[in-house]
Amino acid sequence: MHISEGVLAPAVLGAGAALAAAGMAVGLRRLDYDRLMTVALLSAAFFVGSLIHVPVGPGSVHLILNGLLGAVLGWAAFPSIFVALLLQALLFQFGGFTVLGVNTFNMAMPAVLGGLCCRPLIRRGGKARLAGAFCCGAGAVAGAALLTSLSLAWTDEGFVQAACLLLAAHLPVMLAEGVITMLVVGFLARVQPDILSFSANSHG
Repeated sequence: MHISEGVLAPAVLGAGAALAAAGMAVGLRRLDYDRLMTVALLSAAFFVGSLIHVPVGPGSVHLILNGLLGAVLGWAAFPSIFVALLLQALLFQFGGFTVLGVNTFNMAMPAVLGGLCCRPLIRRGGKARLAGAFCCGAGAVAGAALLTSLSLAWTDEGFVQAACLLLAAHLPVMLAEGVITMLVVGFLARVQPDILSFSANSHG
């Protein structure tokens, strides 16, 4: 779901960079530095998941895992996703540097919102936790697809059809990521529940 360089209007690029910078500032301020290893591991998972493309119709889709980052990291998803996207741009020319802000915001903001909205369910445990994790995973992908589509649509009306196709192509990804997030959060809650501690205190 990367947007390549040379596609977006300067106004969209500027707005994305400003919003991403604001999210990064909040994420770094709220980051518990005792959890840097967790942030790094999930950043690596995001990095690898985005490299595995699955053909869907005339195009392809890939796992994003931003909902998982939002469920586990909260606002720290911003720096985690930024680092992964920066490395993808450096090593594989995915996306690019001028669109780094837009891509970061499009992936990270839905992750943070998903974590915030699903936090009460995740904290309850049991089936409620699984339902919250599924909604966080699926909703974060839906949000990322929507923001990416809006970024394209706001640049040029000619991109509206491409934006609609992007949303449709990511419907199966939403379901897959919901299940993956549900399984991972359920597993972490059993074997290392403190890794979900952001749900209790990272957002005040």
